[in-house]
Amino acid sequence: MGLIQFVKGAGQRLADMFDKGDEKEEAAGKAAQDAGSAALARDARNAATGRALHALVTKMGFASEDLGVGFVDGRVTLSGMVASQEIREKIILVVGNTQGVSEVDDQLTVVEPKPEATLYTVVSGDSLSKIAKVHYGDARKYPVIFEANKPMLSDPDKIYPGQVLRIPPLDEGGAPLV
Repeated sequence: MGLIQFVKGAGQRLADMFDKGDEKEEAAGKAAQDAGSAALARDARNAATGRALHALVTKMGFASEDLGVGFVDGRVTLSGMVASQEIREKIILVVGNTQGVSEVDDQLTVVEPKPEATLYTVVSGDSLSKIAKVHYGDARKYPVIFEANKPMLSDPDKIYPGQVLRIPPLDEGGAPLV
């Protein structure tokens, strides 16, 4: 998929998703700042954010054994191997729809490649049925989009502007391909 753009200010904050961050990392960041090294402090924050994003992907149940999640100043780099295209796309969306992330550099390899889903950025006034009407020609197909975005979506009515969603391709019978 390459480089995917996200709305940096949209999404949930990592701090709201977890208990207080790792105290060692916070102490290292503070010590670096106290020592007058802004670069060391930034590096410590970036490393802590990368680990928190990896923990988020694991919490959602998508991590693979060799998943790499790096973070540098708003850009996430994903590496490793995943079982399916669907898992790949969900990992990208989990990290990309996190506040503070502006780009995801997808370097993931898929064991069993299938057609890619369309990534759609929600705008003000959107609903899943409106998005389904545009992409599938049928507003009643909104459950396909909802299911394709679980567990990131817990309710079909809880989407927000700036959020990026998976819109899976449909087969001739109207079932999702991925």
